[in-house]
Amino acid sequence: MTTNTIINLRGVDIYQQKNLVLNNVNLHIDKGDFVWLIGQTGSGKSSLLKVIYGDLAISTGDGIACGYDLNHIKSKDIPFLRRKLGIVFQDFQLLTDRSVEDNLQFVMRATGWTDKKLIADKALDVLEKVGLRSKLKKMPHELSGGEQQRVVIARALLNDPEIILADEPTGNLDPDTSEEIVLLLKQISQSGTAVIVATHDYHIIRTFPSRIIKCENGKVLEDAKIV
Repeated sequence: MTTNTIINLRGVDIYQQKNLVLNNVNLHIDKGDFVWLIGQTGSGKSSLLKVIYGDLAISTGDGIACGYDLNHIKSKDIPFLRRKLGIVFQDFQLLTDRSVEDNLQFVMRATGWTDKKLIADKALDVLEKVGLRSKLKKMPHELSGGEQQRVVIARALLNDPEIILADEPTGNLDPDTSEEIVLLLKQISQSGTAVIVATHDYHIIRTFPSRIIKCENGKVLEDAKIV
């Protein structure tokens, strides 16, 4: 492993309850990598992501994520692991009764930020990165789907994560908006933050060719191809 290693899984078996979902998983992600994660529903994509963010324990093999040993991570350390991960979901999960600014500040306070000026500055900084600085005071319902997803990406960037895990981030968006979101995630990876995007959208993969990881028949194929 090098200092650039963000995720390293070696010979990992992944279980949901007592069911073996993926076996002998080997996966290596370095700083700044942009990776597609594909596979049919139920193939284990979400389980793989859950292992990375500490939601599923591993009993067989070795796993490192953002400097944390996944084999021996204590429950009290999982929130600190998750601060090094940005997670982007399909359904936004924004607080609908709060402005964009308040959504971001809520997360910062929940993860230990206390200085009001630093909080305000960081909210502006991440909105600038996703092209939404002018939407600071807007409520989520005043934003388009693409803008809401940009806010979610801004939220994922708040703690300067080493990697962003995006689970179907374009699932609720039209094709043009989907391309804008992927372009944004590609730019984020080029600045050094690794990005894994789980998707069923093969059109978007063909539009933005990159490394592909595939979950299939209980295995993880590290360098897969789409037909």
